[in-house]
Amino acid sequence: MRADDIEALVSLGRPAIARDASFAIVASSRPDIAANRNVGQLWRIALPDGKPRRLTRGTADAAPEIARDGTRVGFLRADAKGRPQIFVVASGGGEPVQATDAPSGVEAFAWSPDGTRLAYTARIAENGRYGTVEGLDATAEAPRRITAIRWNANGLGYLADRPAQLFVVDAPDLEAEPFYEPAPRVLAEGEEAPAKPVVTSEAVALTEGPVSWGAPAWTADGREILVVPDVLEHDAPDLRRPVVAVAVEGSATREVVPTAANLDVNDVAVADDGTVFLLANDVGPRGLDFVAPGVALWIVADNGPRILTDPETIDLGEVGSRATPIGSDVLVQDRTRGRVRLLRITRDGDVTEVLGGDVEVAGVAAAGERIIASVSTPESLGELVLIDGAGSPRVITDFGAALTRAGLVAPRELEVPARDGYPVHGWIATPEGEGPFPVLLQIHGGPYATYGVHAFDETQVLVDAGYAVVYCNPRGSAGYGRSHGRAIRGAMGTVDYTDIMDFLDGALAADERLDADRVGVMGGSYGGYMTAWIIAHESRFAGAIVERGFLDPVSFQGTSDIGTFFGDEYVGTDPDAMRAQSPMAVVDRVTTPTLVIHSELDFRCPLEQATRYYSALKRQGTEVEMLIFPGENHELTRGGQPRHRVERFAAILDWWARHLPTGT
Repeated sequence: MRADDIEALVSLGRPAIARDASFAIVASSRPDIAANRNVGQLWRIALPDGKPRRLTRGTADAAPEIARDGTRVGFLRADAKGRPQIFVVASGGGEPVQATDAPSGVEAFAWSPDGTRLAYTARIAENGRYGTVEGLDATAEAPRRITAIRWNANGLGYLADRPAQLFVVDAPDLEAEPFYEPAPRVLAEGEEAPAKPVVTSEAVALTEGPVSWGAPAWTADGREILVVPDVLEHDAPDLRRPVVAVAVEGSATREVVPTAANLDVNDVAVADDGTVFLLANDVGPRGLDFVAPGVALWIVADNGPRILTDPETIDLGEVGSRATPIGSDVLVQDRTRGRVRLLRITRDGDVTEVLGGDVEVAGVAAAGERIIASVSTPESLGELVLIDGAGSPRVITDFGAALTRAGLVAPRELEVPARDGYPVHGWIATPEGEGPFPVLLQIHGGPYATYGVHAFDETQVLVDAGYAVVYCNPRGSAGYGRSHGRAIRGAMGTVDYTDIMDFLDGALAADERLDADRVGVMGGSYGGYMTAWIIAHESRFAGAIVERGFLDPVSFQGTSDIGTFFGDEYVGTDPDAMRAQSPMAVVDRVTTPTLVIHSELDFRCPLEQATRYYSALKRQGTEVEMLIFPGENHELTRGGQPRHRVERFAAILDWWARHLPTGT
């Protein structure tokens, strides 16, 4: 796979399925280098044996939801100003009709049970900001008064001056007469020009004020909308997020899950009988216990939420998971050993695996006993799998064909004992041939994240260039039980460091084609942290790439969008303990040639983390270069502009060609 083959990385969003299980809708997305953006449309698949056919032809249509009667599909599409709006199209095809005109765009939406209305959340900008005054440039806006301890978010920016509010709007009538722009005419004195109609009906705001609202879900009777509030804390960080019901008529509110339940709620789902399910993790009475968070499935009972899955062994977090009711049960996605399997959970907590093996389930929908799941595999970034009752799962799409033609290498799975005997799980990916191949040690972000079995462009491009790539999930990673993930709490750079190094040595010993004398190291985010930590303690590497790194816990506290709690919980607040886990505190030991890569608008690991690290290496005479991407944030490698993604690969390959040449 070459860098420009990223155009073959077709991913699929969460599918939707009609209630009679006769068809499904899914959105595809892929990077397009010429358009310099991700592009995608909606696809309709007749079940059980139909082939996908394109339902829409927008630039980046996404997030389909089917109305209960099955005749209409709502989805998100950018309007003429690039703002995501809700559009509705007949489920059999036709011209989509715009349903909203949110000034800052729609974030999430849901159909009412009777299909007559749509609930959605959208950010409402403070007057005078974000283009609300024609001709007022952002640099000429009034200063912002910050009083909360949290004020920005990666990929978004400032928060307090544009909270997300909850709205309802009537669903458009697809059979109604279309709007026509009136012909120009001379206006009478004092008469205002008529506004050009955009949508069929006006939205009604159900909330207001400084609190943001998300994850809208209708109650079964359609009288209320369940939402999760996000309050900007003013005194101390607090990750607790309750569930609130907002009345559609009158906007009265009530707590369904109180703050006192100490839950951080990620998703809300309502079964046909009205039962409410949550994906949430217990953050404790301090509201901060988030390290290896233990996201579980909960059922909301009369006496409060009751947990249904074991958070110590089943991990339902950070993979785009949703709780999907099926009959009286719920489908959930569990991360385990580099896979994401699909589980069915009863209301008594009984667990059955529905789909496993070498897949990563990205989204799921169900109707009756028919299940459709979007999955990633070693050969594809996105396919649909159909599961019909007790029948065997089968793949019903071929979106990964172009990626297969681009050429993929199948990694070899490996488990290596660490020096204390702990098993470290990972992979080796090698080019074709006898070698010896120079080796790149790749380290994932998180740290509570995971390398998996899906086709991964970061690895495949390096293998195509002639490198063997070694990567693993050390302690601190997700998918191996909660104790595995919490092992580095207050101890970053200890067992995670030794796990990675021991796995590298085990991989070198396991494959004689790997050249142990020619090794480089690279990683992003937490992987950037660990790369910087490793080269301060090891001199064996020919070069290093430190990307979007968490490099100084001290300055991270006051600059990152998660700085109010992340560093405190992972490295602590004691100055000596922080220093003992800080790459900046040991930067003077680094002699390895280093490339520092960062994005200008990264608010997760802010740019100052990179510039200070680069400056320190430069001042002490260590060979170092820095590459800064304008207009990008922490998600450059996953969702950045395609041209920047290709340019990043080119810079990486150039760096390794100079410091770790393959000889080809």
